[in-house]
Amino acid sequence: MNHLKDIFTDTHKAFALKSDSELDRALFLFELIKRESLVKIGTAFTRFFLNAHLPVEGLIRATVFDHFCGGISQKDCQPIIEKMYSKNVFTVLDFSSEGKNTEEQFDLTMLKTLSNIDFALENKAIPFVLFKPTGFGKIDLYEKVSSGEKLTNLEALQWNRIAERFDIVCQKAQKDKIPLLIDAEESWIQKAADELVEGMMIRYNKHQAVVFCKLQMYRKDRLEYLESLHQRAVQEDFKIGVKLVRGAYMEKERNRAKENGYSDPICNDKTSTDHQFNSAMSYALDHIEQISLFAGTHNEESCMLLLTLMEEKNIENNDPNIWFGQLYGMSDHISYNLSFENYNVTKYLPYGPVREVMPYLIRRAEENTSVAGQTHRELELIRKEISQRKTVQSD
Repeated sequence: MNHLKDIFTDTHKAFALKSDSELDRALFLFELIKRESLVKIGTAFTRFFLNAHLPVEGLIRATVFDHFCGGISQKDCQPIIEKMYSKNVFTVLDFSSEGKNTEEQFDLTMLKTLSNIDFALENKAIPFVLFKPTGFGKIDLYEKVSSGEKLTNLEALQWNRIAERFDIVCQKAQKDKIPLLIDAEESWIQKAADELVEGMMIRYNKHQAVVFCKLQMYRKDRLEYLESLHQRAVQEDFKIGVKLVRGAYMEKERNRAKENGYSDPICNDKTSTDHQFNSAMSYALDHIEQISLFAGTHNEESCMLLLTLMEEKNIENNDPNIWFGQLYGMSDHISYNLSFENYNVTKYLPYGPVREVMPYLIRRAEENTSVAGQTHRELELIRKEISQRKTVQSD
């Protein structure tokens, strides 16, 4: 493992696919993102301009959208998919349209997901497809089902339709052998999503992990949930696919808990979250015959821990049951240096109309603002690579 101790410092490998102008744009964006006040002002103005239907989509597309997204269509994404694959980095494709609220829109998202499976079937650079539970149905329904409230007759029909959408997509994924990463939601609607996903695992993960749940490990209960899910899998004879992340809705979770007078579901501090994430990762590797692991992390220490655990257990770098994942536009120093060593690495690549992808982009900006150390690390490495290129050019 000594030969990998400095694996994440090689910026030449990390940014090999980025032009000088793309590096300059990345520097500008992360300089902006590290300033919380500017992010708040920028997101407020962006929402206003889009709601007022002012012509700002071109500016958004040329800056933050093109840095964090693949494009507005599958075809748009193809050049990026191919460039990343040339460096042994795979793509997780997601039609990232949020905030929909009609049955027609939910059906469209399902069809887009089915189309992504077809697209992946023809493209060896795409080993996974992703969808978000609330892309298939109303948030209010997930909340009512999670809380055990009785549904009206119409709501019961709509909930059954959500379950049908899950089943249609998971059945196709299993038939075509394209694993599905099913996204996580806020804690007060996650219980209903968990029940749907578990049902899909029981049905379609009999021989291999096709359906993957996503666990946000900043939640105090998720390690226990993983352990209980594993026990159920042993008893009912199915495989588990699990994507581990730290979490995406911390401020919203804490504010809601405070407003509604219930216990904060989020770990008290980052150290506790790190411990939960690393413990879940270790647990998955201890049961690798039953659990396929997708480690969605931008944390260098967690990545090093996973490399160490794999070496200790004599697991091959490219074992098909272990994947690393980072977001497109972030942590290239992790993704491309791991791929160079032949680990399985993916980039999450969202696509869709600029206006519809904006909730995702705003969340990215807000998350990066709240994780200051990560943004500073991005800036440090980008500056290092820019400096090295200038030195080479001047020689």
